[in-house]
Amino acid sequence: MATKKIALLDGDGIGPEIMTEAVKVLNLVAERNAIEFDLVHGAFGASAYFDHGHSFPDATKALCDEADAILKGPIGLSHEESKKIPVDMQPERGALLPLRRRYNTFANFRPVFLPKGLAHFSPLKPEIIGDGIDLIIIRELVGGLYFGNKESGVNDAGLRYVKETLEYDEEQIARIARVAFETSMKRKKVLHNIHKSNVLKSSVLWNEVLEEVGRDFPEVKIVHILVDAAATYLCLNPGQFDVMVMENMFGDILSDQGGGILGSLGLMPSACIGPDKAYYEPSHGSAPDIAGKNIANPYSMIGSVAMMLEMSFAMDQEARNVWHAMQSVFAQGYSTPDLSKPGSGVKMIDTSGFGDLVVEQLRKQPVA
Repeated sequence: MATKKIALLDGDGIGPEIMTEAVKVLNLVAERNAIEFDLVHGAFGASAYFDHGHSFPDATKALCDEADAILKGPIGLSHEESKKIPVDMQPERGALLPLRRRYNTFANFRPVFLPKGLAHFSPLKPEIIGDGIDLIIIRELVGGLYFGNKESGVNDAGLRYVKETLEYDEEQIARIARVAFETSMKRKKVLHNIHKSNVLKSSVLWNEVLEEVGRDFPEVKIVHILVDAAATYLCLNPGQFDVMVMENMFGDILSDQGGGILGSLGLMPSACIGPDKAYYEPSHGSAPDIAGKNIANPYSMIGSVAMMLEMSFAMDQEARNVWHAMQSVFAQGYSTPDLSKPGSGVKMIDTSGFGDLVVEQLRKQPVA
């Protein structure tokens, strides 16, 4: 029997609550398949800073180095609580970006998926949603403005200033472009390239390199679209998109908008893939305002498990089973308070109740 070690980084806020539900699913997957998961928790984020003096402690780094895959919960605190942590040690700078850099997880996959039967979650009109929303955003994750040189101080005029560098080289662009084309080949063979070449020289190079890589994928139709237009069309006609590829900051913003057209970032899992290691995480934040109330929906956390099963462990059928189990729970009219309002016609359950129902539905699915 194969054994896979998974580092569980519970994170902050609602992280530990939704991680508990993900573990329920992993335990059942192991029970149903010829596989054993060695699940080891590691401190990460703001809670790690307060408990260990560092938001990404050495012990957690060692754990992640040894793991076959990493499952990460959301991190971060409220604005006021974040002030208690030194700026460079706040979770995003002190933990998240170093995690990405350490494992070179350059390819971020964020599926934006809402079947027609769940269209009631979306703020978009039914005629815009049509038969549902099904697209994937592929975001370059370790370059661009977020990872460029940063400088701040006081200039010669006595004015405070900040300077941050947006930098890409052709190799960084080519590798994420290739991932996007390969993904398009498995889907509808249409790739929307999101850029801002009318203003940014970085986008000019981005487009040139993407076109060059595209010569190896003649079956894929490339559609170039400015990032501001793409933001508009995601609301007006999301059905035109299938695979969208973009640089780091554009991907950060548009993938959150993707959660918006679904009705919640709570419906968006993600995968962050590097050459040798990957981590999986919900796209949403740690929601400190509802932490400890057992009302957060674990869909994105469990969906991240499904992506891990497929992309790290080649368990494609079981991944599909997990997706089907979660959607079945929604289809039966269940929801959690963070996604639905009382009186909206849904059967309200809590975080653990949702996880229990997913497990119940997964047990009914055929084992490959």
